[in-house]
Amino acid sequence: MPSSRVLAAIAVLMSPFFLAAPSKAEPSGGPTVVELFTSQGCYSCPPAEAYLRELAVRRDIVALEWHVDYWDDLVYGLAGRWKGPFSSPEATQRQRTYNVNLRGSPNVYTPQMVMAGRYEAVGSRRGSVQSAIIRNRRQTPSKIEVAVTPGAGTGLSVRINGVDDRPGSIWLVRFDREHTTPVRAGENKGKTLVSRNIVRDMQLIGAWDGTATEVALPAPNLSQNQGCAVLVQNDRPSATGPILGAAYCPRG
Repeated sequence: MPSSRVLAAIAVLMSPFFLAAPSKAEPSGGPTVVELFTSQGCYSCPPAEAYLRELAVRRDIVALEWHVDYWDDLVYGLAGRWKGPFSSPEATQRQRTYNVNLRGSPNVYTPQMVMAGRYEAVGSRRGSVQSAIIRNRRQTPSKIEVAVTPGAGTGLSVRINGVDDRPGSIWLVRFDREHTTPVRAGENKGKTLVSRNIVRDMQLIGAWDGTATEVALPAPNLSQNQGCAVLVQNDRPSATGPILGAAYCPRG
């Protein structure tokens, strides 16, 4: 029979405090930007969009959904062709540039998730996506913190704290918070798809020199169903390099 000393040691090992204690502290830093490249004409995309909806409510993630346009002209047998209502050539170009940077090829696929502009994975493979998020935080933790707060009048104030030796650009991204779409043709004919944080516009605010900065922005003119986020993204060798920091705008 175990001694009282052994039983006491077992009790400590099994206590909630001991079991909850992490083996290694997670690195600090701002949220990770997860960008999903998707299409309503893509049969394998709805599971990735469902996953992005889950990521969008996490405090450690800035989730953005880009609808590419290269599915719009494809005809799927008798189901015909479906032109996605949110698709854009800008989304396709952003994805192609990411793939040149990350995979050495302009070839693209859906659903694809890009994490912090550094890693990519099939968007429906949750384990691969989560591994990339963790790897980004451990291997390349953010050196800066972005805060977006109400500014003068109806404007916004963007504060970038910290320093980084990589040049960057500051971007304002406008997105629709959520849409439900009955799909009437194409591979997803008959389905009702729910999309979250659909990017509608990305505007260059200005260059970032790597030091603490505060920028005043005019009102972003958002509708009730819209939100925005600010990204600081490395612009060498292209405007779609690693994302150095990000934050959502405050809800109106």
